[in-house]
Amino acid sequence: MSSVEEFRAEIRSWLKTHLSGSFAALKGRGGPGREHEAFTERLAWERHLAAHGWTCVGWPKEYGGRGAGIEEQIAFHEEYALADAPARVNHIGEQLLGPTLIDHGTEEQKARFLPPIRAVEELWCQGYSEPGAGSDLAAVRTRASLEDGRWVVNGQKIWTSLAHESQWCFVLARTEPLAGPGARRHAGLSYLLVPLDQPGVDIRPIVQLTGTSEFNEVFFDGATADAAHVVGPPGDGWRIAMATLGYERGVSTLGQQVGFRRELDALVALARRNGAAADPDIRDRLVRAWAELEALRAGALRGTDPSAAKLYWSHWHRGLGELAMEVCGPAATLAAGAPYELDDWQRLFLFSRADTVYAGSSEIQRNIIAERVLGLPKEPRP
Repeated sequence: MSSVEEFRAEIRSWLKTHLSGSFAALKGRGGPGREHEAFTERLAWERHLAAHGWTCVGWPKEYGGRGAGIEEQIAFHEEYALADAPARVNHIGEQLLGPTLIDHGTEEQKARFLPPIRAVEELWCQGYSEPGAGSDLAAVRTRASLEDGRWVVNGQKIWTSLAHESQWCFVLARTEPLAGPGARRHAGLSYLLVPLDQPGVDIRPIVQLTGTSEFNEVFFDGATADAAHVVGPPGDGWRIAMATLGYERGVSTLGQQVGFRRELDALVALARRNGAAADPDIRDRLVRAWAELEALRAGALRGTDPSAAKLYWSHWHRGLGELAMEVCGPAATLAAGAPYELDDWQRLFLFSRADTVYAGSSEIQRNIIAERVLGLPKEPRP
């Protein structure tokens, strides 16, 4: 048995043993559009993972991880999804900020922030998008200035996932004014680590189509951060922010695809039960969805460009939600009960509408692929 197979067998056995008792009820809980489910219990589960060394498996051992290679990380995320284990609550800290600090942070920042991320003692959210600056991050207007040894932050962030459950936020803010017309907008941004439990921070949940509120708008009005809590040199935040986005679209997406396969298999089973599979068009679309998901997995294993991968999976998943409505038929238009109870297929359809918008809209991803990957001429801009 290879080391990867041994690693896979180890995590599979551990999950079978520990995802039981009080934790058994958490199977399948959380996930897209359902992040509100059993949050306290899922937090306890994730701290249980940490206590047994199953968080941050890809981090180097000197920072508390297992030093797992890419194949072992893939095995972990796939086995976790196959066990129907609950959605993680510490994804942003573990998968985004942690690797960013390991590669770009100071030793002091690593010592301060990595241990509580690994132990799931501090949760993080991502302060990138703003009104008028969603996928166009270079247009951010949140500002920060260094005053009396602290960064003073003023501005607004939006679509901030799980900010209401987080203690910290990594914030992309403008710390240097634009030099003038035609200046590079990417210059003068800084990547700040800002505590949320302080005066000057106002977190307001946003109600989604699903009736839940996983994301928020966050207002900074004189909030502060320690002068040393800037990752990378001041003014070099764009480079650090792009590094974080690269980690965001890493190997954990293979676990996401296991979840996609479970959804597709359940939809095929439903189509067989309710007779929808007798429709040649629906049969064709189900087969096409299966083939496209196989292509997504092959691309992820080969290391597809992150922008291309995000573009592909988001449209696939949105299409699955649309196909689910076709399979369910007219009943899909009716809520299960008062005031607004959705079944799993309705929730999938409504939440997946956002897949092609969050984490970089499809329009922006196409521009990135065209200009930075294929080398095509840039789109004319005013």
